[in-house]
Amino acid sequence: MFARGPWTWKYALPPAVVGLALLGLSSLWGVVGLGLAGFVAWFHRDPDRSPDGPGVVTPADGKVSVIREEDDDRVRVGVFMNVHDVHVNRAPLDGTVDAVTHEPGGHRPAFDKESEHNERVRIETDEWTLVLIAGAFARRIHPYAEAGDDLARGDRLGHISFGSRADVVLPEQYDREDVVVESGETVRAGETVLAAPADDTDAALSSPLGGRDSTD
Repeated sequence: MFARGPWTWKYALPPAVVGLALLGLSSLWGVVGLGLAGFVAWFHRDPDRSPDGPGVVTPADGKVSVIREEDDDRVRVGVFMNVHDVHVNRAPLDGTVDAVTHEPGGHRPAFDKESEHNERVRIETDEWTLVLIAGAFARRIHPYAEAGDDLARGDRLGHISFGSRADVVLPEQYDREDVVVESGETVRAGETVLAAPADDTDAALSSPLGGRDSTD
């Protein structure tokens, strides 16, 4: 399964066409072109996922790169997506989308401090906010969600083409002690739990199902 929309084929078709054209002239460059097209298609893969337990699930595959308290005492957790990670993003919790806004900006590496000024898309609900941040090679952020949409935890809500970061600002009731991942930890979108109140974590451990549920 591939990311929604025409983007997979829009990015994969040009190198595929060039590769096929070059096969007759140079088998090496033809293979390179077809290999690049295959990589682009693989990059836009979209596997099914199920949460590992109750709480806030990670919105992106990758490594945890940011855990900090904001000026308003809300907790922000950011995940850096490398080029080999799945780039389809998912809802961290249930919620109704209040707004989806695009903010133009630069394209610094997503792990750089200067990435705070990068192009981004903000998906806001009344309890949590997800910020999809473009990276050095990411030139397209493709949100699926629109204002008024009802999202379930783990629902697909967008993807970013070619490297980036996804930050979730947790609901007010979560504090730093509720975060159950560490900086540098590898996580999987819609599956790994980022934060959960202690009572939810204890309930998940005592449940014979481990708190798992299914998503789309």
